[in-house]
Amino acid sequence: MSADPHGSLKEAAEMSFLDHLEALRWHVMRSVIAIFIGAVAAFFAKDFVFDTILLGPKNPDFWTYRTLCDFASRFGLSDLMCIREIPFGLINTSMSGQFTTHMMVSFLTGLVLAFPYMVWEIWRFVSPGLHAHERRYATGMVFYVSLLFMLGVLFGYYMIAPMSVNFLGTYQVSGQVQNMIDLDSYFSTIATLVLACGLMFEMPVLMYFLTKIGVVSPEFLRNYRKHAVVVILIIAAIITPPDVVSQILVFFPLMLLYELSIFVSVIVIRNKEQTRG
Repeated sequence: MSADPHGSLKEAAEMSFLDHLEALRWHVMRSVIAIFIGAVAAFFAKDFVFDTILLGPKNPDFWTYRTLCDFASRFGLSDLMCIREIPFGLINTSMSGQFTTHMMVSFLTGLVLAFPYMVWEIWRFVSPGLHAHERRYATGMVFYVSLLFMLGVLFGYYMIAPMSVNFLGTYQVSGQVQNMIDLDSYFSTIATLVLACGLMFEMPVLMYFLTKIGVVSPEFLRNYRKHAVVVILIIAAIITPPDVVSQILVFFPLMLLYELSIFVSVIVIRNKEQTRG
């Protein structure tokens, strides 16, 4: 019997696809294990995670509040920027509420801690399929993705979260209504703001890949800069309290990231032209 070359090629292709699935499975499993380890560490470091980090923006002595007050005093501005009290309490209204919140916060903390490792695992899976020049141009991708995410998390935690906590937690429609914030509502707000900022800071990385596949170009980003300003203003208005100062503090970093995205797009196009040459 003669061998069927087409059948052999088909079998090899199928095996190659299955091998890729197997490799992906192990990358995912290692990432999940990293998240689990971070979550367990956060679970047992409950006092530090909750009292120091998550409840920090509720404390008038929080770094952001002290910095704003020092800034106002140094330039002779009003003491209105000094936050002396954040008069609202946290309550738990569910039998399993505190335990459920503890588990959720531990998981999210593990996710943040494991993020650089997860990016590295993704890079290990993707990089073998890239050409040598593509791997060379993408050198440091894991570092930059992780750095931007962590910068976004820190920005959300130190800038957006405390302003939102101070504004939303102290806002009253009437002096007869006392603010007693549900535990889950407080921590969900903090987590959403912090993770949203971490993801938004990945804008240059997103533009890198969109430029690589030809969806955007430096000219496109420059031509739609005015539209980007409007979109960023809308995003700033959504994720911040309704005051001008907070929106400006969010707008300028995001606009800077947009300009950085244009620079990244230029480099990608330039590298493409050099490769063709």
